[in-house]
Amino acid sequence: RGALVEIGYLQKFSLIDYPGSICATLFTRGCNFRCPYCHNPELVIGPPSDASPTTDDVLDFLEKRRGKLQAVTITGGEPTIHGDRLLRFAAAVKEKELLVKVDTNGTMPDVLKNLIDEHLVDYIAMDVKGPLDAYSRLTCVNVDIESIRRSIELIMTSAPDYEFRTTVVKSLLSHDDLEETARTIAGARRY
Repeated sequence: RGALVEIGYLQKFSLIDYPGSICATLFTRGCNFRCPYCHNPELVIGPPSDASPTTDDVLDFLEKRRGKLQAVTITGGEPTIHGDRLLRFAAAVKEKELLVKVDTNGTMPDVLKNLIDEHLVDYIAMDVKGPLDAYSRLTCVNVDIESIRRSIELIMTSAPDYEFRTTVVKSLLSHDDLEETARTIAGARRY
């Protein structure tokens, strides 16, 4: 099978990461944002741990839990930066007859489109960091806002199921910012 996504951590059991399903949660390494409020900074910039599982370890674990787990949530870091390797990993998970959820920052709409088009994802949760014109300030990097817009539109029109979410940091987002964020995803099923 070989290395697919670079894994930081595997949470073997969760009742909250995939709505309505018992899942395992896989945390990928690396991210293209540097959000100052990140809750997983060791996955973004820290060195890999010798204790981190390989994709083979994870797939073997999922095989042993067949019939007990219903889903796998792939989060990070930012899983979509792994591109085709993420697609191959999601395909390997789907072969185990599990649902796949991907948590994303929305910067890689082409990867999301491929996941959707190839039926490799059942649920997408996209973090909408705030108003589009504030993205660079909120993420501490230059952001291609058109990619964010494309991801939002793609998810709302094509994802099997989805949600949008915003981490509210009072020192970074005002009430007006949250209202503007909500207008950006007007018509969404879940925020």
